[in-house]
Amino acid sequence: MTAKGYAILGGGGSFGIHAAAYLLDEASPREVIGIGRNPLRPEPFSLNIDQREGYSYHARHVTHELDLLLELLDEKKPEVIVNFAAQGEGAVSWKHSWRFFETNSMALARLSEELMKRDWLEHFIQIGTSEMYGSVDHAVTEDEPIKPSSPYAASKVAFDMYLMSVNRFLDFPMTIIRPSNCYCPGQLLHRVIPKAVWCGLTGHKLPLHGGGKAEKSYMHARDLGRAIHLVAERGPEGRVYNAGPENPTSIREVVERTAVALNMPFEDLCEMSEDRLGQDSRYWLDSSALKEAVGWQPQIGWDEGLGDMVEWGRTYLNQIRDWPTGYTLRA
Repeated sequence: MTAKGYAILGGGGSFGIHAAAYLLDEASPREVIGIGRNPLRPEPFSLNIDQREGYSYHARHVTHELDLLLELLDEKKPEVIVNFAAQGEGAVSWKHSWRFFETNSMALARLSEELMKRDWLEHFIQIGTSEMYGSVDHAVTEDEPIKPSSPYAASKVAFDMYLMSVNRFLDFPMTIIRPSNCYCPGQLLHRVIPKAVWCGLTGHKLPLHGGGKAEKSYMHARDLGRAIHLVAERGPEGRVYNAGPENPTSIREVVERTAVALNMPFEDLCEMSEDRLGQDSRYWLDSSALKEAVGWQPQIGWDEGLGDMVEWGRTYLNQIRDWPTGYTLRA
């Protein structure tokens, strides 16, 4: 089998970095190109991905530098493009909501229309979101009615629908993976698991929104990287696949497990706070279609995954101690 070249858009984010690392470790790629709107963050967040053989990183903005992005892609000619690029924080998307559509819908549609002219592209893999199903009381399949409950989720829905239409009528070679909530070393500190680790190591209290009763389906980002690899190598294009664990976990239980991994009392780690606007009560995916298609299921359990997170936090504590823990919306 001929080695493929991969480009990862949104490659400066933690999930893009872990996907690149998995591909470098397991896929024997021709090369992996990371592309993001900013230069790579410091080592605690980039994990020195740019030091890996076969990898290169390039700062290009998908919304404002489409011409420069296309020049780079035309030079490298990656057979597979994996798109993580998005304004990606549902809780803050109620304000300046148009920015989420600007990036997550409009910019990506413009990019895709240009990619349809490139004969070197074999597969475009879009990383969607489980949030577009809204709050559910059962494990949902890909045929579940779409019920976005935030502007962020709605903007992701719009591009998914666009991709499905251009695949059906224009044969654009795409696959959509809708993953559950991921976590991983190097994730920014506004996310609940790295923030809980940071709080435990620095003596701060984690605000537990709504008492942590909301349930989400969490998996390690390396398991998502493996799903991407399997879909790129074996999966039929033109499909939508959910990717997540068998059962959801309450945020309270996640924080309880993190306290155990930190070897500290749960009560010392967090404090109760009001729930967030638009917080869905449960995300829960049926991933049997992906398992049937390519043999995928998550492999990294809570003990191993949270052990990774605590080890990362302790390794880089001096560098992340004063790192911001809030989310900043940017173009």
